[in-house]
Amino acid sequence: MLFRSAFLRTSPQLLTRFPRAMSLSTVSTTAASASVGPYSQAISAPPFLYTSGCMPIDAATGSIVPGGVEEQTQQVLKNLGEVIKAGGSDFSKVVKTTVFIKNMNDFQKINAVYAKVFGDHRPARTCVEVARLPMDVLVEIEAVALISKTA
Repeated sequence: MLFRSAFLRTSPQLLTRFPRAMSLSTVSTTAASASVGPYSQAISAPPFLYTSGCMPIDAATGSIVPGGVEEQTQQVLKNLGEVIKAGGSDFSKVVKTTVFIKNMNDFQKINAVYAKVFGDHRPARTCVEVARLPMDVLVEIEAVALISKTA
C-alpha cells in the first residue's frame, strides 16, 4: 500500500489511465512446486504476470527430478507453465524470460527443450550462467507474461 500511495502522489493521472495496473494479487498453484522461500510463485499486476524463478522440483514429491539438464529443463518449464496458467495466461503470451543456468556448456541442450515448449513463439530472453542455484539445481527460469484472462 505504501508503494501505491507514493506512486499515486507522483503520478495520480496513471490511476485513471491504468486502473487495473494498481491491483496486485498473489498467484499460487499446487500443480507446480511450492516456493522454497518467503516469496510468491507469481504476482499478477494486470496486464502482466511476473513469475518467480521456477526450479526442477516435482510438485507431487517435492524432490528435484532425476536426470540431467534436459530433464530438469522439462520440469522447470512444466512448473512455469502451471504458474502462468494459474495467473491467467499461457506460453503464447510470454513477453520475456530469464534463464539461469549452472553451466553455459548446457546452453544448446536447454535451448532444444525450450524451443519445443515455446514452438514458433519467441519471447525476449536473457540467459546467464550463475555460480550456484538454490538446491544446486542446473537451471531456473522466470517469466513475464501478458494476462489473457482474469485469473
